[in-house]
Amino acid sequence: MVTHVSAEARGDERGALIAFVQAQRGGIRRSVLGLTDEQASARPSASELTLGGLVKHVAETELNWLRMAQQKPNEKARTEATWGDSFRLVEGETLAGTLDFWEEVARETDDFIRTVPSLDDTFPLPEAPWFPQDGAVSMRWLMLHLVEEIGRHAGHADIVRESLDGKTAFELVAAAQGYPSQS
Repeated sequence: MVTHVSAEARGDERGALIAFVQAQRGGIRRSVLGLTDEQASARPSASELTLGGLVKHVAETELNWLRMAQQKPNEKARTEATWGDSFRLVEGETLAGTLDFWEEVARETDDFIRTVPSLDDTFPLPEAPWFPQDGAVSMRWLMLHLVEEIGRHAGHADIVRESLDGKTAFELVAAAQGYPSQS
């Protein structure tokens, strides 16, 4: 599948990194096209994953990394007791609201990366057994990590959507653009 390359991505490292993160975000967004909140909360396979939960997880994860890079507190920080809620829509949450929240986070991430003085600038990693002691990473690393994190979950979302109703993100986009079905 040929991916549209934005003008921002041509020849500019920041633009290229933002474009790759945006492409992965689009993969997950396409997987939820046309779903109701009930469908977005459904578990069509043995996995605990739902499409709404995947959207919520990547939005909250992106926000967490952004706040670390900005060296600001995360207003949506999870505790051990609420960690599982980051993978499902809970009472009062909707797919549309979660997508809107993610759009705000994505806009803030993209704007932050466009204005940070250097992609070589670093920020400290939190204390955790999976991070090196006194570790730090660059803004470039942050964007590459978001490509990896969101891309991994875009693959999960494709599988969950296909298990839900047999549709793939490619088919959903083609249908939305008026192309005939491949089947």
